Amino acid sequence: MKAAVYYENGPPSVLKYEDVPDPVCLPQGIVIKVEAVSIEGGDTLNRAGGELATRPHIVGYQAAGTIVEVGAEVTNFKVGQRVTTVNMHGSHAELRSVFARTAWAVPDNLDIRQAAAIPVPFGTADDCLFEFGHLKSGETVLVQAGAGAVGLAAIQLAKRAGATVIATASSDDRLAKLKAFGMDHGINYRTQDLVAEVKRLTDNRGVNLVVDPVGGTTLQKSILSLAYRGRISLVGQAGREPTKVDVSSMMGGNQSLSGVFLGAEIFTDRVHDNIQRLIDDVAKGELKVLIDKTFPLKDAAAAHEYIESRKAVGRVLLIP
Repeated sequence: MKAAVYYENGPPSVLKYEDVPDPVCLPQGIVIKVEAVSIEGGDTLNRAGGELATRPHIVGYQAAGTIVEVGAEVTNFKVGQRVTTVNMHGSHAELRSVFARTAWAVPDNLDIRQAAAIPVPFGTADDCLFEFGHLKSGETVLVQAGAGAVGLAAIQLAKRAGATVIATASSDDRLAKLKAFGMDHGINYRTQDLVAEVKRLTDNRGVNLVVDPVGGTTLQKSILSLAYRGRISLVGQAGREPTKVDVSSMMGGNQSLSGVFLGAEIFTDRVHDNIQRLIDDVAKGELKVLIDKTFPLKDAAAAHEYIESRKAVGRVLLIP
């Protein structure tokens, strides 16, 4: 099969389009013919500095397609069925082998490209808001990096739950696109003082919950944006800078900071069933997946470069 691979960490240019052996189907797994790859933020981070589990290495968490082989111990899937999948690596390829436990059925009326972009962003956003963020109707949420996939999912889920949603992005144009997803107030973090603007929008109270996929210096601003008993769900390091913060102000406000990693519970019934519910909600039109741009699999390097330019709003896909 063809795949986008690399032999060493580095910039997008380390990605090469090569022939590699077809993956082996595990007894508890399936193999899919990949029809759409959703490039996750973690994919670019792993390419830049993560462990190479194989050499050459095929990076990538998420891909959707049609099952071409089913393991001997799998009873809930069959050849020809459409699924979306998650694994620690291996999405940037024509074929993919995963455990059946990290695959979800795609409803007949759902575009496979949209299905590819659901499990990690929507599952992560849901956990940030509800499982760890304890969001309640009537509260105010600050979504950092609102134009990213987790951000777009969090905006929609928070609004659906009855929250007021404030989101940040790097330009007014990107913020304007978020209004259709439920954003009430937008903050351009390049031109506005984020903390001062949050205080102004909340009559100086601050927000009840922050979803922060950025970390680094942004996390300090998230802390300073909190209301009394406010919570932060920290879910990434998209800022690619060391996270050194002063948390002393959190004590006086009885505030809390939780780290969130969907992968730690990806095999649990809770997460598996929750992701299937979210997929079904997208199929019913209750939630939206925004695809910014698609690239051929052979142009994976260009796709990664485009993502790192921070021009995208929503997901960037690779199509084998």
